[in-house]
Amino acid sequence: MSPLRQAAAAAPAVAPWAAAASRGFSRRPAAPFASAAPAAAAAAAAEAASPAAPVVAEPVAANGAGNGQAAATAPTFQDAIRRLQDYWASRGCVVWMPHNTEVGAGTMNPATFLRVLGPEPWNVAYPEPSVRPDDSRYGDNPNRVQRHTQFQVILKPDPGNAQELYLGSLEALGIDTRKHDIRFVEDNWESPVLGAWGLGWEVWLDGMEVTQFTYFQQAGGKVLDAPAVEITYGMERILMARQGAKHFKDIKYNDAVTYGELFLQNEYEMSCYNLDEADVAEQVFGGGHGDVTAVAIQADGQAAWRASWEGLRQRFALFDAEARRLLAKRLPVPAYDHLLKLSHTFNVLDARGAVGVTERADCFATMRALAREVTALWLERREEQGYPLGQVAPPEALTPGKPAPPPSGAPPRAFVLEIGSEELPPDDVLSGIAQLRERIPALLQRLRLAHESVTVHGTPRRLAVLVSGLAARQEPIESRVRGPPAKAAFDAAGKPTKALEGFCKKAGADPSSVAVEADAKGVEYCWVVVKDAGRSAAEVLTDELPALVGSISFKKSMRWRGDTAYSRPMRWLLALHGDTPLPFVYGPILAGAATRVLRNAAQPEQRVGSAEEYEQLLARERITLDLERRRQDIWAATVAAAAEVGGVVPESSRGDLLDEVANLVESPTPVRGAFDAAFLALPE
Repeated sequence: MSPLRQAAAAAPAVAPWAAAASRGFSRRPAAPFASAAPAAAAAAAAEAASPAAPVVAEPVAANGAGNGQAAATAPTFQDAIRRLQDYWASRGCVVWMPHNTEVGAGTMNPATFLRVLGPEPWNVAYPEPSVRPDDSRYGDNPNRVQRHTQFQVILKPDPGNAQELYLGSLEALGIDTRKHDIRFVEDNWESPVLGAWGLGWEVWLDGMEVTQFTYFQQAGGKVLDAPAVEITYGMERILMARQGAKHFKDIKYNDAVTYGELFLQNEYEMSCYNLDEADVAEQVFGGGHGDVTAVAIQADGQAAWRASWEGLRQRFALFDAEARRLLAKRLPVPAYDHLLKLSHTFNVLDARGAVGVTERADCFATMRALAREVTALWLERREEQGYPLGQVAPPEALTPGKPAPPPSGAPPRAFVLEIGSEELPPDDVLSGIAQLRERIPALLQRLRLAHESVTVHGTPRRLAVLVSGLAARQEPIESRVRGPPAKAAFDAAGKPTKALEGFCKKAGADPSSVAVEADAKGVEYCWVVVKDAGRSAAEVLTDELPALVGSISFKKSMRWRGDTAYSRPMRWLLALHGDTPLPFVYGPILAGAATRVLRNAAQPEQRVGSAEEYEQLLARERITLDLERRRQDIWAATVAAAAEVGGVVPESSRGDLLDEVANLVESPTPVRGAFDAAFLALPE
C-alpha cells in the first residue's frame, strides 16, 4: 500500500470478485486489451440488494443513469471536468493545474498538502491524475486502473455549508439530488507516514462511493491553524455511472473520442512497467541493511530477479539526499517535489513486491521525517513573507439575547433541545444518546426544575432531548445560612457591625431577622433563613445549556471553525421551552427556533413554532426520530420485500448490521434490487 493517501472514493470501483482474483496478478494477459471481467453494473446492483439500499421509490438502473435517456444526456469526461471547474470557480475557488510529477492522490499536490498549512485562506479546485502502481491491471480490469483522475477541492476556512456546496456540484454534473440517495458514510482518513489525518465521510450515490469528503485536522505533523475541507471526486467512477459504461475504456472523453482510445495503451504499457519491467535494482535504497537480499517471485513460481541491497544507493536514496540538500538551501517547494518522487519510487518497489517489513519501516520513517521538515520550512517561509494571502479571520463573536420571562402562573410546557450536525458516525449517534440520557435528568434535578418524562433520540444529523411538562420556574427553597460569630456581629451597644451587615447583604436578609444560636461547643453564631424563589426555566437553561452541549464527547472529535470540537461539524442548535426560544451560544452557533429537515426537501430549514410541535414537524417531513422505530421499520420492510420473491432475511442481521443501517439514515425506505445470477460466477 502506498504511504500516500489511498483515497478509495477516487479510484474506480472494484467488484469483490475482481479484487479477489487480482491479488496474485503478476503476469501480462495474453491479449492485452481483451476483457472477460464482469461489468461494473454488477457491483452497483449487488449493493442495491443490501439493507443499506438506495432510498428511492423504485430500483434504479445499476449503472446509476436510470435509463437510456439519462445516459445519453450525461456529460462527457472533459465536459464534467469543465463543469466542476466552472462551478467551483463561481464559488470563489482558484482553478489550479495538475502537478507535474507523479502523485498518489490529489491530496499530495502542493496546492493541498502545503496550502492547508498556516493561517492563510485558500480555496482551490483542480483535476489530478493520480498514479497507483499497485492498481495496475494492463487495462484489462473494467474497474481498476493504475492512473485515474481525481477532482480535488479545498475550502479553507470551512464556509459553513460545505455539504450543500458539494451537492450543488453534483447538480452541475446533471445528477438530480432529489431523485437519488446521496449518503455521507463515516470514513476517517489518516496517514501516519505523513503526519496527517482528518475526519469525514465517503459519499454514496445510490449505494456507490463517488467522493471522499474530509475535514483536515493535521498535515506534516502540524495541527492546522484553520481546518480545511477536502472534497475528492472519483471522475472515472462518476462518469461510468452517469454514462452507463461497463468498462472504463468506454467512457466518452468527448463527443468524438473514448477514454480507451486515449489512455488504454498507456494503461497497458505502464502496467507492464509497474508489474514486470521496472528495474528494481536501480530503485532500491541502500544503507543499513547489511547483506539483506530482496527476492521477487512471479505468480508462476519462477524467480524473476534477485538483487542485493548492500551498498545500493540508487533512486530512492538519491531523491532523499536531494530533498535534504534543498531543505538546507531553504527551498521547501522543490524539496517537496523530491519527496513526491521518492514516494512514487517506493510505490513502484512495493508493486513489484520488493519491500520487506524492515525496509518498509525504514522507508516510512524517511518519508515521515521529510514531510515534517518540508512542512516546517514551508510555514517558516510563508511567515517570513508576511502571509501574502492574508489570514483567516476568527469566527464572529455572537451575543445572545435574553429569553422572554414567563407570565405569572405560567403552566408547565414541553422543552426540546436539538443538536444539529453533519452526519454523525453510527457509533457516535449511540454514544450521544447515552450521554444525554444520563446528564439531562441530573441537570434538571440540580436546577430544581420539575418535569414529567425525559426522552432522548438520535439520527445521523441530530441529537434531540424532549422533556414533557417542564415547569416554568425553579422550585423555591429555603435554607439556613451561618454567619459570623455573635461576638463579632454586634458592638457593645448591640448594634450590627460591618461584618454582620456585609453578611446580611450577601445573603439577601435583613439584620433584624438574624437569630443567634450556639453550636455544640457553645460558640454563638448568627444564622439567617435565606429564601430562593427561583428563576425562570428559560433563564437557567439558557445559562446551563452551553456547558451541557460542550460536555458531550466522542472517541474522535474534530474542529471545523475556531476551537470548538464535536464528532462532525455542528450546524444548528434548536432550544425551545414551549414557544419561548432559548438563545444560547455554543462555539460559532447561536441557538434559535429553526431545525433542518431532509436536504432534498422543498424547504430544508424550517421554523418550529413550539416544543410541542417538534416531533410532528419531523414526522411530516418523513424523518423517523426514534431509533427503535427506525430499526423496526427497516426490519419489517426488508423482511416483507424478501418474502415477495421467496427470500429470507437471516435473523442474525438483527444485530450490529441493523444497528448500523438504522443510524445511517433518518428517513429509511428499503428497496429490493436484483442482478443477473451470472455475476455470482467466479472468474477463471
